[in-house]
Amino acid sequence: MAAAAAAPAAAASSDAATATAEPEAGDEDSREVRVLQSLRGKICEAKNLLPYLGPNKMRDCFCTINLDQEEVYRTQVVEKSLSPFFSEEFYFEIPRTFQYLSFYVYDKNVLQRDLRIGKVAIKKEDLCNHSGRETWFSLQPIDSNSEVQGKVHLELKLNELITENGTVCQQLVVHVKACHGLPLINGQSCDPYATVSLVGPSRNDQKKTKVKKKTSNPQFNEIFYFEVTRSSSYTRKSQFQVEEEDIEKLEIRIDLWNNGNLVQDVFLGEIKVPVNVLRNDASHQAWYLLQPRDNGNKSSKTDDLGSLRLNICYTEDYVLPSEYYGPLKTLLLKSPDVQPISASSAYILGEICRDKNDAVLPLVRLLLHHDKLVPFATAVAELDLKDTQDANTIFRGNSLATRCLDEMMKIVGRHYLKVTLKPILDEICESSKSCEIDPIKLKEGDNVENNKENLRYYVDKLFSTIVKSSMSCPTVMCDIFYSLRQMATQRFPNDPHVQYSAVSSFVFLRFFAVAVVSPHTFHLRPHHPDPQTVRTLTLISKTIQTLGSWGSLSKSKSSFKETFMCEFFKMFQEEGYIMAVKKFLDEISSTETKVSSGTSEPVHLKEGEMYKRAQGRTRIGKKNFKKRWFCLTSRELTYHKQPGKDAIYTIPVKNILAVEKLEESSFNKKNMFQVIHTEKPLYVQANNCVEANEWIDVLCRVSRCNQNRLSSYHPSAYLNGNWLCCLETSENALGCKPCTAGVPADIQIDIDEDRETERIYSLFTLSLLKLQKMEEACGTIAVYQGPQKEPDDYSNFVIEDSVTTFKTIQQIKSVVEKLDEPHEKYRKKRSSSAKYGSKENPIIGKTF
Repeated sequence: MAAAAAAPAAAASSDAATATAEPEAGDEDSREVRVLQSLRGKICEAKNLLPYLGPNKMRDCFCTINLDQEEVYRTQVVEKSLSPFFSEEFYFEIPRTFQYLSFYVYDKNVLQRDLRIGKVAIKKEDLCNHSGRETWFSLQPIDSNSEVQGKVHLELKLNELITENGTVCQQLVVHVKACHGLPLINGQSCDPYATVSLVGPSRNDQKKTKVKKKTSNPQFNEIFYFEVTRSSSYTRKSQFQVEEEDIEKLEIRIDLWNNGNLVQDVFLGEIKVPVNVLRNDASHQAWYLLQPRDNGNKSSKTDDLGSLRLNICYTEDYVLPSEYYGPLKTLLLKSPDVQPISASSAYILGEICRDKNDAVLPLVRLLLHHDKLVPFATAVAELDLKDTQDANTIFRGNSLATRCLDEMMKIVGRHYLKVTLKPILDEICESSKSCEIDPIKLKEGDNVENNKENLRYYVDKLFSTIVKSSMSCPTVMCDIFYSLRQMATQRFPNDPHVQYSAVSSFVFLRFFAVAVVSPHTFHLRPHHPDPQTVRTLTLISKTIQTLGSWGSLSKSKSSFKETFMCEFFKMFQEEGYIMAVKKFLDEISSTETKVSSGTSEPVHLKEGEMYKRAQGRTRIGKKNFKKRWFCLTSRELTYHKQPGKDAIYTIPVKNILAVEKLEESSFNKKNMFQVIHTEKPLYVQANNCVEANEWIDVLCRVSRCNQNRLSSYHPSAYLNGNWLCCLETSENALGCKPCTAGVPADIQIDIDEDRETERIYSLFTLSLLKLQKMEEACGTIAVYQGPQKEPDDYSNFVIEDSVTTFKTIQQIKSVVEKLDEPHEKYRKKRSSSAKYGSKENPIIGKTF
């Protein structure tokens, strides 16, 4: 095969050399390397859950995602089912270290606390074993002894004491220094204390620290003393020596508890350290991860709880300084100009990745950031059309082209969806009108004719808003729709409808209809709708999808399988609907310059419920925290008592000077951040670490170009006449800590091109074996003037021009090899600096 590959090699060599030109591998140790984690996937379904014992065996189930014990995501409730189908996708950045990623299945209880049915807990280091594929996991039982998180800092010393009568006593000194990352208890920081026990075959001496109030990072700094060996005459031993048989059998056990006051104390975790760690050292000091109890989570009936189907993709990227990514970025950005497009680096990435979605996410963002997405998407869509034989199936598959366009619409169309759909979706979700028209699902007392009228009212209102929204459609979407329309007409010149179905298959089928049925996914609603509303949205989405399908409107029969939907849809088979869709599709696929009517409207960026500290001064008592509804647009940050109510407080975005995390010690609360502006700082507590990170990120980005941004800030609050961090008494004192470096002003919102390029580098690295097979295929085709007749590992590759493709693969391999060097250097530095037992790399389990 090496001889076969030699044919195009010479032609590739010069290009490869220029593509990999890079700055000398300098000392990146002195520059920042960002470690970024993200989690993407899907909670698919559960099955065979335990039924109730009574006559009503069904359960109302939902699922949560937890980082250790912190909930960061929750699905909608699926009513009356022992095999609930969730089908919910998730994506978020992970802003902190964690030990376990857990999925809990709950039974919703209106009057009491929700019942936890079972869980799937995956260690962080094992996540890669499940990446990118759907897997059934058996639910494991849950008990308080197995639900732990956090770490403890411990120091042990072994001393000898000479008593008054001249005998020697060996004494163990246990210094419990601190804990970090203990869980929230009922949504609040815990009141932790530790018990310290010396355990052996015939002894169990126990002592206890003081309780620390309202903190997840307690500083104990308490020292305890234990006698570990029998006294012996100092004159009988020439030097200090611990008796071997005693030390082998003794261990220190530290249990962390939450003080329950009037209720039972809650177990937070334990560690066990054999005293023989001091065999060769006078002292031992380390951080330990808290562990479950020995009897925690052990059951012989783990299969009886049911199972959960999940798709999980966890990534951890080490993002180097920008200059290292120049060659790879240049190679990727040349993709739209490569002929044929299948020989481009961007297309090859999609070919070799096990899951095309892994390639699409960073690729679309990078190309979009550099205005290269439209020509690339147009070229790969044209390649799709070559293989499409039937105009009715145009752009219906999950190809690289359709997935790129789906991702593009999610990014650039977010504001478009909000100004178009959100007001009506709010009305639907906040009303209790029944829209059920399936005779089998009608409840007692329902009037199907009234329900039809309710459903038609919503469909008409939504449809009317969509077809009048062309002026708000983003330019990037319009440009791509124009290209799709032209290409479809050229591919099927005898079909008058294909120019419209090519566009409607994206804008209606993959954009509006999907957003209607799952508004939470598109940030159109803060929470999952209740089951009745989900059913209403499903019926509306089906109708809107069919209304937007040019084929269904232009034919006498609809595409519905259900009789009741066919009957309902007859209301819309009128010329007026057909013409409205045609006019809308014409407008959004036109090259005419549009002056958007929404240019003066603020862009809605984020909203949600959080807690804020009272702004006013109080003469008596502490300032309290109140639950408020926060809303951020491109113009202002506001908070309200409830969604839809008038704003209580407004901060213009132009007045924001910095957005930073707030130390937990300020108010003994986790997940806090501060918005520093021209008045007093606004202190806010988010519901979890992911939400806090998202708010800080979007606030930093929207205010990144503000004048007078601060260069330093106070990481703690100003309380009782001084700053807690630096003890300065003046409220106007300059900050004592440099502000977190914001994103550069030339980076668009939500797009970090270095991070996206690093992700692409990682994908190429993981797919090198398949890239090698594609390279061999090019060599074979070049030598034998055609593909091999026998099926082979590379038979599914799209190779239109073997020489050009081979040259591109050579360039990819070269730039990847160049990037390997600084990555390997950083990994070695990281592994050497993170000593086992340090806070960054705590000890897991016993140390012998």
